[in-house]
Amino acid sequence: MKIETQPLEDHQVKLTVEVETEKLNEAKLRAAHQLAKKVKIPGFRPGKAPYQVVVRQIGDAAILEEAMELLIEDIYPKVIEEADIHPYGPGKLEQIVSQDPPTFEFVIPLEAKVVLGDFRLIRRPYELKEIPEQNVDNVLDNLRERQAVIEPVDRPAQEGDLVDVRLGVSRTQPIIGEDPVLIRERSTPIVINPESPAKDETYANREWPYPGFSSQLIGLSINDEKTFTHSFADDSEFETLRGIEAEFHFIVENVKSRTLPEMNDEFASSVGEFSNLEALRSEIHSDLERQAREAYDNEYEEEILKEVIEQSDIKYPPQMLEREIKSVIDNLKNRLENQKLELDLYLKSRQIDMDGLRAEAHPVAESRLKRTLVLLEVANAEKLEVNREELQNETVRTMDTLYRNLPEKDARRLNDPQVFNNVIENVMADMAIKHAMERLRDISNGTFQEARVADSDALIEPSLEIVPEANVEDSNEATDGLDQQTNQPASVETILVNNQPTSNDDKVIEET
Repeated sequence: MKIETQPLEDHQVKLTVEVETEKLNEAKLRAAHQLAKKVKIPGFRPGKAPYQVVVRQIGDAAILEEAMELLIEDIYPKVIEEADIHPYGPGKLEQIVSQDPPTFEFVIPLEAKVVLGDFRLIRRPYELKEIPEQNVDNVLDNLRERQAVIEPVDRPAQEGDLVDVRLGVSRTQPIIGEDPVLIRERSTPIVINPESPAKDETYANREWPYPGFSSQLIGLSINDEKTFTHSFADDSEFETLRGIEAEFHFIVENVKSRTLPEMNDEFASSVGEFSNLEALRSEIHSDLERQAREAYDNEYEEEILKEVIEQSDIKYPPQMLEREIKSVIDNLKNRLENQKLELDLYLKSRQIDMDGLRAEAHPVAESRLKRTLVLLEVANAEKLEVNREELQNETVRTMDTLYRNLPEKDARRLNDPQVFNNVIENVMADMAIKHAMERLRDISNGTFQEARVADSDALIEPSLEIVPEANVEDSNEATDGLDQQTNQPASVETILVNNQPTSNDDKVIEET
């Protein structure tokens, strides 16, 4: 058997394989024997007719086709072994180059390959900022707002009031073919904020639809109308509105006063089991610290990982990226289904088709794939191992989540040994990725020190092979498929990547 190897640019390899003619002759005899079992030949029992009789009855072309399949099935494992390659997945027969001698052309995807740069030289200072007391005050103010006593009043609106308006917003200079309506007319409650609200670096004024809008309501009474224009800043918080000049028109429907509770120990006890106001402040401060640390850690790790990826040489076959794209779309479908939405309706609402969705999913999938490959290679380079007890506990938690979230017919598949093994491999890979990121963070901030493994029996090496994801997500991670800024269907990247709370104080309030 002669094998000619030709590497391809997309991390696949083309193998041209020439086989001895005798091998094809042997395969034709086997093919005739198998076909004779399926076709009734007069005068012979199934499978007992001589070769030439089978040829006359079935035809040489049918025997040759079956023989080629048998021959390929025989030689393919040997081809992989002799070519000394490591496939990512099944190869593809591109063409039969010749029948005499039998010559085949295969294209085979290769395992991903990552050559890391010198990530051990990466240094990045870890500078977590303290939480200003103003942030605690802001949360307390929001808690008071939620307990405000609302009462209708017969007077013009003033600061602190809650005003119901019927609001519509349109572009002043729409482009041809562009919908001039930005916000279709609807009833909207607006709280009139102070004209100079307190601000700090971590607690930005998020007044909708732009800072200072509520001041337009001061002095207006029920049934009053107002029309004015506003040009959104180029750095507006709402990206889809940046640089747009818009005309606002509203009618005042109701004016209500808001009486806030006193900030005292009684208020603290009404919020939760807090003995006094100081205990509530302390709890809020702790929660804000934790959230700030988590957010900073995520940002810090992202910057490190970005640098590691940039200095790495990452190669993978197109089939690997295709599977990741499918995983991204499957995750999107699951999130939509959790909100009782169908993918087809989602596509129609965004006026895109599956090709458009795949185009959106492509950069998300590519980024995820590179991150995974690099972190698994870091785990391999650093010889990171997974603790057996930790693996067992995490596998139990994962299986429990799958049983609770999967439909009954799918949950039963978890009893299949192969499916269960895939779950374990996924858990091991996730743990390896987690440990690799921890190692990169410790190296970068200078806290990493070599340590001797105390109990090698309690450790196992993680499998670094990427296996398909379970595609099951906790329901509290699902979005409703809408862009929170425009109330329009969100992009796949927005749904899958930017699914984060918009305000830390809201999260603290919910937890409190």
